[in-house]
This record gives sequence, C-alpha cells and structure tokens, in this order.
Amino acid sequence: MAVATTIEGLAPTVAPTPAPVRPRRRSERFTIGSTIVVVIYALCCLVPFWVIIASSLTDESEVSRTGYSFFPSDFSLEAYAQIFGGSSFVINAYVASVFITVIGTALALSATSGLAWVISRRESRFSRPLAFYTYIPLLLSGGLVPLYILVTQYLQLRNTWWAVILPLAVSPFLVFVQMQFFREIPQALIDSARIDGANELRIFFTIVLPISKPILAVIGLFYGVTYWNEWFTALLFISDKELQPLQQVLQMMIGNVSAAQAIQPAAEASAPIYQLRMALTVVTMGPILLAYPFAQRYFVKGLTLGATKG
Repeated sequence: MAVATTIEGLAPTVAPTPAPVRPRRRSERFTIGSTIVVVIYALCCLVPFWVIIASSLTDESEVSRTGYSFFPSDFSLEAYAQIFGGSSFVINAYVASVFITVIGTALALSATSGLAWVISRRESRFSRPLAFYTYIPLLLSGGLVPLYILVTQYLQLRNTWWAVILPLAVSPFLVFVQMQFFREIPQALIDSARIDGANELRIFFTIVLPISKPILAVIGLFYGVTYWNEWFTALLFISDKELQPLQQVLQMMIGNVSAAQAIQPAAEASAPIYQLRMALTVVTMGPILLAYPFAQRYFVKGLTLGATKG
C-alpha cells in the first residue's frame, strides 16, 4: 500500500491500492478455439496425404482385397521399383515436367515483372494501353477452339513443350498483383536513382527487383505450381509419349489401366495398378511440396519499407 503525502498537523492517510487487472478470458477462449480449428484443418489436409503414402507402400494384393488403409499392412516397394527402374516412360515424363516448370516459371516471371513495371509507371505512354490489353482477358476469353488453332496451325507448336509453356506465360491477375506492389515502392527511391544518372532498365534491375523478392517469390510459386500441375493443356497439344509431362501420365493412369501397364517391364505379367497410382501421386507431389518452405520466408512483406531506411 502507498502512503499519501501529509499536511502539517494531520495524520498520514493511506491511499487505496488499485486492484490488479485480470487478463481477459475472452481472448484466451478465442486463441484456444482458433488453435483447435487450425489443428482440425491441418489433420483434414494431412490424413489424405498420409493415406496415399501408406497405400503406395502396401502390396497390390492387399490393396485389392482390403482397400486403402492408414498403415501399410503388407509392406512393398514394387511400385516405386517399377517407376524408377522398370521403364524410361516415367523418367521422360519427369524430365518433361521439370523442363516445363523451370523454363515456364522463369519466362512467366520475367514477362509478368516487366509488364507490371511498365503498367505501374503511369507516366509512360505504354502504361494505359498495356493495362487495357491486360485487363481484357480477365473479363473475356477467346475460347478453346481459337487457342487450339493458334497453337497448332499458326505457331506450329504441337508435340512440343512450348505448347504448354507459352499459353500460361502471363496471368493477368498476377500482373495486377505485382503492379500494385511496384506502386508501393517509394518514389523518392526512383528519383534518387534518376538523379544519379540511372536509366529505366538499370533502375528496374538494380533497385526494383532486389527489393521485390517477396512478391517475386509469391508470383514464382504460383506459376511453378500451375506449370507443375498442368495436364489439360498437355492433353490438348502433346500426343507423343516421349514428351508427355508427369501430370498427364498420372491423369491417363487414373482413367486408363493400359497407361499404367506402359510402365510395366515387358518380362512381367501384370503391373500393380492401384499401388502404382498412389506411388506416382507421391512422386508427383514431392517436388512441389518441397518448394513451399523455401518461398515461405518471403511471404512476409518488409523489404520495401526497409529500403528507404538504409
């Protein structure tokens, strides 16, 4: 307890001690409730993935008899052995998917960054026309038939990996997302570079791109996931089995048993169809899942604010 100041001739008085502030129980309940919801959602995402892994490690006869389970009751690596050692079919598909994803992501990220930067610089005479032509595909689409005629008849890209890369090279939505990020870059930073004699290309490559790592990582991840998971465009334009990407092979296996038998070595009688589907799904999801931890640290935007603080 605190003692109050006294006046001459008067006895000292004792000031009341303020009651301690109790933490709000409402915030604790919200934290506990949100944690439970997040855990349940994480389990809903992880359980199917674990079932796929367990089924890929279960013998084909056991999967046919009891169906998919949480734990491999009869452990077997036959499907993985056939994927990586039985035939070059999956290896070629893996090479195709890696090429399409890497080259496509690099090309799309370059095109999107350049287009977004020009649109964000409002003083350029190309800004408004490019923004208009970028906005139109968000509202209207030419359709599947014009795209097919363009790629096969005019561009002559049938049975090439470029038939999958070029149609997905620019996403209008991602262009406007990156454009908004570029507009938040302090104008003082651009003006100081111009005073020092830097032209537009040097400003873009030496100043803008280094401080745009968060948005570049996010946009690149979106494009990488799109290219890696794309199978419909490959189904339209690629019929050569040596050029088909991994997702197209997986889609064909799901709907056609003979596609799964193409992976089978010639000396064997039958291929583990169900186990092979699950194993190929695991092999397909693996690389793209490993890409998320490397891009996650760039998701928090903070480099732009630090650029003007030295």
